[in-house]
Amino acid sequence: MFLLGIDIGTSGTKTVLFNEQGKALASYTGEYPLYQPNNGWAEQDPEDWWKATVDGIRAVLNAVSEAKNERVAVGLSGQMHGLVMLDKEGKLLRRSIIWCDQRTGEEVGQMNRTIGQRRLIEITANPAMTGFTAAKILWVQNHEPEIFSRCAHILLPKDYIRYRLTGEFATEVSDASGMQLMDVKNRCWSSELLTEFNIDRDTLGTMYESPQLTGTVHDEASSATGLPVGTPVAAGAGDNPAAAIGTGIVRQGRAFNTIGTSAVIYAVTDELRLDLEGRIHSLCASVPGKWTLMSCTQSAGLSLRWLRDTCCSAEVEQAKSENKDPYYIMDKLASDVPIGADRLLFLPYLMGERSPHPDPLCRSAFVGLSARHNRPHLIRAVMEGVAYSQRECLDVFREMGVNVDTMTVCGGGGRSKLWRQMLADVYNCPVNTLKVDEGGALGAALLAGVGAGVFGSVEQACEAVVQYNDPQLPSANANDYEPYYALYKKLYPALKPVFDELAGV
Repeated sequence: MFLLGIDIGTSGTKTVLFNEQGKALASYTGEYPLYQPNNGWAEQDPEDWWKATVDGIRAVLNAVSEAKNERVAVGLSGQMHGLVMLDKEGKLLRRSIIWCDQRTGEEVGQMNRTIGQRRLIEITANPAMTGFTAAKILWVQNHEPEIFSRCAHILLPKDYIRYRLTGEFATEVSDASGMQLMDVKNRCWSSELLTEFNIDRDTLGTMYESPQLTGTVHDEASSATGLPVGTPVAAGAGDNPAAAIGTGIVRQGRAFNTIGTSAVIYAVTDELRLDLEGRIHSLCASVPGKWTLMSCTQSAGLSLRWLRDTCCSAEVEQAKSENKDPYYIMDKLASDVPIGADRLLFLPYLMGERSPHPDPLCRSAFVGLSARHNRPHLIRAVMEGVAYSQRECLDVFREMGVNVDTMTVCGGGGRSKLWRQMLADVYNCPVNTLKVDEGGALGAALLAGVGAGVFGSVEQACEAVVQYNDPQLPSANANDYEPYYALYKKLYPALKPVFDELAGV
């Protein structure tokens, strides 16, 4: 049997065909636009997702001739929190309002007034947020009542693709728990919230666990994609829950840390744990019977990219002349600077912050800057600042009783040996990388493999497929970071009044 993983991302949909051993045999990414009709708004056309999916499935099936004669199982992954609305004929009512849209500030206030901040966390495991789906539904109620009156089905992005493949209106716990309409502890829709928010239960899909099968490919989708009629489609998972499967994070004690434009720490827990301060998110895991803790830091790799584009033109030119990545040059410069960057600290809040300080008004700062500092010091300070911001999040996990004994680092930041060693020292735990990193697509494919009976469980699938490189261990210099981390933690509380006042000037 072949396993097909489809990952509906924000910039494009990645489709990967795997064998039962988890080897990627063919891959295709179809890109599409992001629409921003107003400042802070973000929308996409679900028809673009479908076209990219069709193109991707046809491309990978054509690339592997044996796939046309063997059984295939399909798994879905995708961007979380997006709102897709269909009428009773299953036709789109509007473009999808996606995860990064920020138009719903008033609706967040409405949610807190209607339910109460503490009660909302008790039910959904998270504070009201502009990015989550419930606030988007309320926005359509408030601003587009005619569209809301015609809405018969509310879906998440990957679940729209499921509908196009199978005709089924369904979702699963990991993605749905990011809608803020679920009783996360009991892994079901919350009658209390649906009543208070005036949302008809019948508009929401049937709830599944991530590895369960949710339907099969029908005639029309078969003609469009080339998949045989009757091909099974598993429930799948949201992007980060699927990435957790693809990185083998299925048991308590392990976590993954993505250092991309933003940064995420994601750990699996055996029981639901709530942070009533809203510093990190709790969701249902894509592993049945488990939950997750997840932090999201807005400006991780973005901080280093900002520094590259703003201050490092000489390094960019050097990289061009040497045919190297500019970050390689910057990495080398930072490695010659001592821990602490000669008493220079950086706050990585270029886009405000979510974890562990849910504060859209906070901003970045270099603290301790003097005339003796130069670009290598700035680079080192930015890298250390991101590491400290991740440590702050990890400390919340540990405070909540979720100890991490091994961290798997993914994303662009994971390619830097210096940054990985920095993280190992700051976290005081081993840091490893994957031998093959296919992220959410692999996680979705493994879930399909469980649903189709290739693997007995999600844990067995990961043990059979996911492999790691040798870890980097904390070095003898690990304790040298501690006094700088202690100072770093003092900066946000000290500067918050300034950030608040600055926002009102």
